[in-house]
Amino acid sequence: MSPTPFAWLTAKQEQMHNDLPALAAKIGESLSISSEYVVTQPAELRVLREMADDELREFARSHGWRIIRRLGGRQIEFYNDASARAV
Repeated sequence: MSPTPFAWLTAKQEQMHNDLPALAAKIGESLSISSEYVVTQPAELRVLREMADDELREFARSHGWRIIRRLGGRQIEFYNDASARAV
């Protein structure tokens, strides 16, 4: 018996959110070396596109980053947010 569409969607969303810690670590590592991290990998973009815009901004803000969507959402850029850092 196949799962209901709701169960399938819920499981898919849970998997996407399970991928966030690894993606956050990758972004954080890159931003510790460089001034920006451009997300272009389809798997990473898929995880971020599944998030609502407010949720994505909160994800970035909670890590001290800024986010910019470019090319109609096909490219997402993260930057260190100097205003969020302690002096």
